[in-house]
Formats: sequence, C-alpha cells, structure tokens
Amino acid sequence: MFKPEKAVEKYRAVTNHDNSLKRLAFPVFGFEDFTIDGNGSTFMFHGRICPVTLEGCKGVTLKNFSIDWDTPFHHELRVVESDPDKNSFIAEIFPMKYGFEIKDEQLILNHYNWQNPIGQNVAFDSKTQAPVYMTRNYGLSQKKKKGKVLKVGENRVLMEKTTKVAPPVGTVLTAYGPSPGFNRLAQAIHASNSSDIHIENVTVYAAAGMALIAERCDTISLDGFVVTSTEERSLATRADATHFLGCKGLIRMENCRLEHMADDGINVHGAYIKVEEYKGNHTFLCAISHTQQKGLIFCEPGDRIMITSRETVLPIFETTVKAVKILDEEFLEITVAEIPDPMPKGLLSMENLTWYPDVIMKNNIIRNNRARSALITTKGDVLIEGNYFSSQMHGILIEGDNKSWYESGGVRNVVINNNVFENIGYGSGAGYPLYAAPLFLPEQRLGDDQYHWNVRFTNNKLKSFNGLLAHAMSVKGLVISGNTIELSRDYPTGSGLPSVELDFCKDSIIENNTFTGFDWPIRIEQKDNCSNVSVKKNKGIK
Repeated sequence: MFKPEKAVEKYRAVTNHDNSLKRLAFPVFGFEDFTIDGNGSTFMFHGRICPVTLEGCKGVTLKNFSIDWDTPFHHELRVVESDPDKNSFIAEIFPMKYGFEIKDEQLILNHYNWQNPIGQNVAFDSKTQAPVYMTRNYGLSQKKKKGKVLKVGENRVLMEKTTKVAPPVGTVLTAYGPSPGFNRLAQAIHASNSSDIHIENVTVYAAAGMALIAERCDTISLDGFVVTSTEERSLATRADATHFLGCKGLIRMENCRLEHMADDGINVHGAYIKVEEYKGNHTFLCAISHTQQKGLIFCEPGDRIMITSRETVLPIFETTVKAVKILDEEFLEITVAEIPDPMPKGLLSMENLTWYPDVIMKNNIIRNNRARSALITTKGDVLIEGNYFSSQMHGILIEGDNKSWYESGGVRNVVINNNVFENIGYGSGAGYPLYAAPLFLPEQRLGDDQYHWNVRFTNNKLKSFNGLLAHAMSVKGLVISGNTIELSRDYPTGSGLPSVELDFCKDSIIENNTFTGFDWPIRIEQKDNCSNVSVKKNKGIK
C-alpha cells in the first residue's frame, strides 16, 4: 500500500501531462542494470502519487506486478433509469468511498483529498464494455443554464438536460475532471532520458494520466503489458495506454492488451517547436509549442534538426545543433552549425531528426477505448503486423500537426500487414481503419511535396459496419492491397463517405481489395491534385 504522505516529492515536467510537484513511490534515478520484479504483486496506491519514475537509467526491467488505486481518479455514473422525453436520467455513483456533493444544482465529486466537477467524460456501454455508439450524444455538461442535478438517494442523482440525449439504461458515464490542471497529474510509469527499458507482464488498472509515458528514451520493449479496468469498473487510465515522444532506437510492443482507456492505445511522435526569432550568430530563440510539452528536452548538442515551414509543415533546411541554452520551461536558444541562406520568410518551426524511433508492433490487442488504436508519426521504420484493433475513432492515425498537439514526424516507411480491424469508428460512424493526413490550421496549406511517404496497408481483414477502408492526404507511395472488408451488423450500417479517399497523393496503388456483403455503393474517390494513381482488380467497389 502506497500513500502520498511522506513520499519523495519532486517537481516534474512530464510531457503530455500537467507539470507539478509530484509525490513519487519508486523514484528510480540514475540506476543501471536494475530490476523491479513484483513476483505477481499488486501495488495499491492512494491519492495523487506516481508509482514508477525512471530518470537517467540504463538497462532497467519492470516485471510481474500490477498497478492499481484503492479508488480511481474518475467516478462512474451508472444509468439505472432513463426518460428520453424529458432528457433526464437517474444514475448511481461509483465509487462512494469519499462521496459527492451537489452545489448550485451541480455535481461535485469527492476524491482522496480534493474535489472535482464532472469535467471531461466518456460514456461506456456496460454490455460491450466499449464506448457507446455515437458517444458524442452522451457527453455530460453542467452549464448552469442548461441542466441541473438533484440528489435522489444515498448514491443516486437525477440529471436533467445534462446530455444531448438521455443515455439508455446500462450506460456508464465515466467522469474524470477538467483538463488541464486536474486529470493528468499522476501517470503510472514515466521514463525519461533513459535507455534499454524492458517492461514484462505488468498490468495497469488505473492512472490519472497515461499508463506509460516515455520521453527522450533510447530503446524500449513491452511484452505482456496490459492496460485494462478492474471487473467493477468500466474505465482504466484517464489518458493513453502508451505514449512515446522524442524517443529513438527501437520501440517494440508484443503480446500486449490495451483496453478501456480514455484515449489512444499507442502514440509515437516527435515535437514541433516554434521559431520565435533569429537572433544572429546562428542562434534561434525558440518556444515549446504546446502547454503540456513545457519542460521537454527538445534537443542537445550533436542532434540533427530540421527547420520547417509552419505554413506547409514541410522541411526547409537540415543542420546540426551546436549549443542549447534553456531559458525556462517554455523558451530556449538553439545555436546551429549551418543556417539557410537566405533565411526563409514566414513562420518557422523545428523538428529533431535524431530522436525518431523504429517501431515494431506484433500480436497485440487494442480495443474498447475512446479515441484511436494507434497514432504513428515517426520517420523510423514501422512494422505493424498480426494485431487486433477495435477503437471508437480511427484505427491507425498517421498524422503530424502544427496545429494542436504539435506532434511531428512525417513518416517514411510504414508497413501495416495482416491485422484485424473490427468495427472501427463506432464513436461517430466516420472512423477509417487507416487515416493518413497532416492536420492543418485554416491558414496552413498543402505544399509542393507530400508530407508522408511510403505507407503500405496490405492483407488486413476488416469487419466493418460503415465500409470505410482508408483516407489519405499528402501521401507519396501509398499501397492499399489485398485487404478483405466484410460487412458487420454490430452497429447501424451505411456511410455517405467514400471507402477510399485520396487528396494530394502521388504514386498510389489501390488493388486486389475485396468488399463483401455491403448493400450500398462502395466507392473510391480521388481529387484532381492526385497523380500516378493505379486502381485495379478490386471487388465490390463502384
């Protein structure tokens, strides 16, 4: 049993989380060739405390234990009565250890030593153990002019007009507090500035953040890593099951099961930072772009970096870092060996080319989670083979953006082969098994070259209620071949979207794909800005 009182306390900058003064249960700092073997133990935590923190380590193994909290960082509102005509419902609140309060007809949820309003939330279906179909209809809101909450029993509340549509009986509304500031404060495992990390037969049942967040790490392997909820809960971790920012070497994930988290299964990417000013003498004033990346170690002397256009998100000039001066968590000065001549006009960013990993994913299950199965945005070699995916949004998202999370890494070699995708996109009905496209702001635009290169989506089996296969924008060297897509009736069928949609793609091959059982037109669409596209020998496509 681990409690935050008298635990080691350090201020920690944790990427994609809220930086704060954190209590640490296992502060593993500067260790080499070290193993934590739980021998089947469950490590039970209470309150805001971070279980495992690896900093500056080499050759660390974590194995044979589980991480859980006595009470999780979220509450579950289990719908027991529903009145669609009045848009109201009665829900039982779990857990009740610390209880709840109602203030000004608003629900306030009590925790270990703090309180939260409902904040962010997602609705699960108790029968499928997955987010409900058309999840957005059941998002909880406590705007004073919209809805109200009344206590109607020891652990029951009546909620009126707090959702777009009254959720049916059996829905579980999981509420985990506002962001930023509340619900990404205590990740389960944080690895930073470390190398050769091995995680074997470790299970994470809960976390106020991600199950595993790794940054600036060289080579990480996961074997038998499980993220799931306990039997009495619907939700596991507040955020991603696994997340890797600015890593290198090889990320290997095998025989893992990731489910019931409130965000993605795996996310691998770099970071775009903003160039604020060229100060002369080969030195740039730069700023961390996203508030939850502040404190990130973006680069060190010897790293290769790319100056990129913030308008097109395309590369401009490659150079080597000579010196870095950290000014604070947000601002830094970077001195480089060479600069472009002339200096490009317009807004600029930088990405680190040295710290991009290769990725191997084999024999994993990622399912029943909010958001995507996998986000893969790395210039390393990627192999995704023999996995099972079933997620509320897109299956595999290959993105990169200079808009919201500032996740860099236009891909160069991705192979997605012989996987199973089942009912992808049930959250809105519009999710694609493969969605490859950079994310643009309105003022950004496509450039003269494609952002992503060499994406192969081959020999996969899809069970699909919407008939969607792939959407690609700004991709060069796209191959979609040998895939079988069978109609599933687990959710309402049909879609007005094209099964394959191409926008500014070059050298694309769409061939030998087979659609069976669909009773609406399945079609492929490409915009006029595409070039050298081959479409042939596809069955069941208009």
